[in-house]
Amino acid sequence: MRHRVLGGTGIEVSVHALGTMMFGAVGNPDHDDCVRIIHAALDRGINLVDTADMYSAGESEQIVGRALRGRRDDVVLATKVHFPMGEGPNRGGNSRRWILRAVHDSLRRLGTDWIDLYQVHRPDHTTDVEETLGVLSDLVRAGTIRAFGCSTFPAEEIVEAQHVAERRGLGRFRTEQPPYSILARGIEADVLPVCQRYGMGVLVWSPLASGFLSGRYRQGRPVDLAAGRPALTPARFDPALPGNAAKYRAVEQLVELADGLGRTLPELAVAFTAAHPGVTSTIIGPRTMDQLDGLLAGATLTLDDATLDRIDEIVPPGTNLYPPDGVWRPPALTDPARRRRPVAERSAA
Repeated sequence: MRHRVLGGTGIEVSVHALGTMMFGAVGNPDHDDCVRIIHAALDRGINLVDTADMYSAGESEQIVGRALRGRRDDVVLATKVHFPMGEGPNRGGNSRRWILRAVHDSLRRLGTDWIDLYQVHRPDHTTDVEETLGVLSDLVRAGTIRAFGCSTFPAEEIVEAQHVAERRGLGRFRTEQPPYSILARGIEADVLPVCQRYGMGVLVWSPLASGFLSGRYRQGRPVDLAAGRPALTPARFDPALPGNAAKYRAVEQLVELADGLGRTLPELAVAFTAAHPGVTSTIIGPRTMDQLDGLLAGATLTLDDATLDRIDEIVPPGTNLYPPDGVWRPPALTDPARRRRPVAERSAA
């Protein structure tokens, strides 16, 4: 397994990381099986394990903590904070109040004294970014975390955070964790160049495009929209919807390309993300041991220029054929009140 330095921290991480979102009630509820998968990944050279407090409401962190007993010193452990963890106010977000509570809850579930990389899972426009950077800097000084980063932040939010850190003498985001796949290349236009400019490590997720590049979903084949991944977001997989036609066409061309290399589509997809010079590590998120084996097979594949050129022809650089899962949208777009003048003001005009 190859290793790269994580965003100038001096911490070396494997080019492929183990994501644990599918461990627990949302994916694989068998804790013993999940532990075996984690151990198998570590035995095959992965040293970066990524989780989050909200994955299966904390269950994923508990599974990871159990799996790392006796192996903690050899693992770069990453988790995240932001999403609500319970009902009521002040149970989520990026405030000092919540982060101090959440980090200690994560430490307890993980059964560890420190977190190597603590990531802010999404932006929070109710909290000044200086407030967030301040508490994260304090946690580094206290030894609770070793470094901190962000996840699925738009380029302009990353730039603002870097400028605030410099002006206020605070620690800065060392990493970003965006979605990236052959079918969702939007970050090539802004996020990846910005991260390279600031020397940030990049840990990309969803290299299989939420399962669309798994090889299971093909043009002309029926899709059970009530089972598996399609049941969660049927509109992303329904071949009857015009917006999905481009994805299905691209998949057929990518399968042909992978076949010509003597590889599977998932292997091609995983290898593609690791080829970008701005990417530090690709997060793979298996639910089963077979899925782990299939995804790690791509770790041995290096794509040549001709293959990458062909991928560029199928899906042009910087192009999203679908909105990647979980991509943050600014309140200016999601809240109608922020883009409409008050009725009285419009009437007066």
